[in-house]
Amino acid sequence: MPGVDVSDVHVNGHSNGHTNGHTNGHAKGFKNPSLQVTEDHQIKLVDAPICEPGPGEVTLQIKCSGICGSDMHLWKSGRIGSLEIKGDCILGHEAAGVVLKCGEGVTNLKPGDRVGVEPQEPCKECFLCKEGRYNLCEDVKFSGIWPYNGTIQRYKVHPAKWLYKIPDDLSYTEGALLEPLSVILHGINGANVKLGRPTLVCGAGPIGLVALAAARASGAHPLVITDIDAGRLEFAKEFVPRCQTYQIKSKLSAEENAKEIRKLFGEDEYSAPASVMECTGVESSVCTAAFSVRRGGTIMVIGVGRPVMNNIPFMHLSLAEIDLKFINRYRDTWPAAIQCMSGGILDLNKLVTHKFPLEKAIDAFELCADVRNGSIKVHIVDEVEASL
Repeated sequence: MPGVDVSDVHVNGHSNGHTNGHTNGHAKGFKNPSLQVTEDHQIKLVDAPICEPGPGEVTLQIKCSGICGSDMHLWKSGRIGSLEIKGDCILGHEAAGVVLKCGEGVTNLKPGDRVGVEPQEPCKECFLCKEGRYNLCEDVKFSGIWPYNGTIQRYKVHPAKWLYKIPDDLSYTEGALLEPLSVILHGINGANVKLGRPTLVCGAGPIGLVALAAARASGAHPLVITDIDAGRLEFAKEFVPRCQTYQIKSKLSAEENAKEIRKLFGEDEYSAPASVMECTGVESSVCTAAFSVRRGGTIMVIGVGRPVMNNIPFMHLSLAEIDLKFINRYRDTWPAAIQCMSGGILDLNKLVTHKFPLEKAIDAFELCADVRNGSIKVHIVDEVEASL
């Protein structure tokens, strides 16, 4: 599906009953337009304060910010697990931008540097941070998770430590794709994906498609991806032509769907997928993954799902010694993600199907909310030449 630039699309300032503070047209007068979610599940476009960078911080202009499924969860549900929206909060965490101003003590960056944004700031003091597993820090400040403002705004202050220079051959669009790629780089490390080993990807949304591309780049074969949506599977086949696709049949049980999936790999147990990357977080899909993976194989759950799942086939997993594993975000992935994209190992540009200007961020969210629009990854871009 070709990318769609919707900068000239007519704006409905109050469509679907969601307020936006001011109509999008008035946002052109904002110094710092920002997309905020409220405690009562509204989204609005607000002129946010412009903050000075403190010691070790820089002020960025966010040039591109992607919309993640978690942003949609926070808007529609007001929470992801224990993470809850308790007040107005600027959304967004998939971003790239340019440094405008450096605070005291910043030596690794200068104004004009183009950077990818790792959107988390761990405490550095807990045992998990000291072990290097800073993605598990309970006191992490994560962009776009209340009360920490995110990246869908023009100006953002961010610690210089968690910014990574991107080379000239990477666009800001590609810089914003470093975040979802980082999710997969962290997940694939533990998924046991290897050259010539059969791999299954569950879910053909943006994260599943990145997983599919990464598995292919890692040499996994045969490679199968599943989804309930035929259009997404068609996109997956165009994106990674050597993969096979399977449309989940809602009338079949998880075990019955798994039998059909296994047939795509071969007839015996050894031919079944050794690794599964589950990218939906949907309980029925996790169960399908459990029955699809071969004995002794690995399931890596990457998708975000319900707080409690009650129907996981525990004894099937136990008797087959199947490793059921999980990830939370990422750690130490931005340098590798930059190398993958700059080195031509992965080209994820086709995933970006729509682009909206910052002033029309509400329209971007409303498009994402309607699956009939066929969006994969939607980016919010700021073409203004900002200064401080």
